[in-house]
Amino acid sequence: MIKFAFEILKPTTIMKNIIVSLLAISTLWACSQSSNKEGESAKEESQEVNVYTHRHYESDQQLFKDFEEKTGIKVNVVSANADELIQKMTLEGENSPADVLITVDAGRLHRAKEAGLLQSVESETLNNTISSNLRDVDNQWFGLTIRGRAIVYNPEKISAEKISSYESLANPEIEGRLLIRSSSNIYNQSLMASIIAHNGKEAATEWANGMVKNMARDPKGGDRDQIKAVYAGEGDVAVSNTYYLGKMLNSSSEEEVKVAEAVKILFPNQDGRGTHINVSGAGVAKYAPNKENAVKFIEFLVSEEAQKVFAGVNYEYPVNEKVEWAPTLKEWGDFKRDTLNLSVLGENNDLAVKTFDRAGWK
Repeated sequence: MIKFAFEILKPTTIMKNIIVSLLAISTLWACSQSSNKEGESAKEESQEVNVYTHRHYESDQQLFKDFEEKTGIKVNVVSANADELIQKMTLEGENSPADVLITVDAGRLHRAKEAGLLQSVESETLNNTISSNLRDVDNQWFGLTIRGRAIVYNPEKISAEKISSYESLANPEIEGRLLIRSSSNIYNQSLMASIIAHNGKEAATEWANGMVKNMARDPKGGDRDQIKAVYAGEGDVAVSNTYYLGKMLNSSSEEEVKVAEAVKILFPNQDGRGTHINVSGAGVAKYAPNKENAVKFIEFLVSEEAQKVFAGVNYEYPVNEKVEWAPTLKEWGDFKRDTLNLSVLGENNDLAVKTFDRAGWK
């Protein structure tokens, strides 16, 4: 009887153990599924895009917030100059959290491309919005804003006819009257790169030699400093990006406004190839962990909504042709632009630097 009782009870005990085990497994699976759903939900809620940017304007920060509100994608920003950001991305390698690189000047964007830090992307929005000369030939970077490299001068000291082209700034009659930044400045390097592309190496070398002879002082300071030096009588003519004068004319500083109103702006080479232009631009990082968000972010920056901010607040020309220019830019009037593909500026950068060095351009 005892043996029989044991055999009857044994299966019952085993069944209980099995049931308990199954219940435990079921509970663990349910918890796991719940946890996974919560994780997926958290992942959706914490969508992000990591932006490495050289631009330092408050308007940009506002645009980043607008993008967050519009898409729910958080924008994490790392700010530094272009060389530091490129070096940072290089050192980080495949572990870089960068999704987007934003910097100024096509030369720098090309430098990032050559360093293998960007990737090609396909975007119908970007291709349809941005003119082909304002984006990389391999779609690794895209122009966001346009700035012209213009001539600013004292109309009481020199006539516009004498300075109607970049080439004319190297003429002997300008000797001792020219103000311009250092050859280490990327804007000047890109201007030289464009002159090499249009006129050839020999002509570019002659131009650099003539420019050095005509300098009123050794190069120093930024574009605003050149404009202020014209006003102060240190020279009669300067080279500056358009948006610097735009910001000075609309400055909260009465002194800056006074200086800017005393000079005039001239768009060079209107009878020829047109005024040299450049861009600030963006590219998707090669190892972007959030590539889809990165593309959405750049597409947003070329939308009419964002382009109005660039044009209205920072006095840059929009790449989106549907967007109206800022009143200051309208007052200056339309101008013929050089249509050279800006990728060439980066390709000719090394030669531009060597040309400056040979000419003794400090």
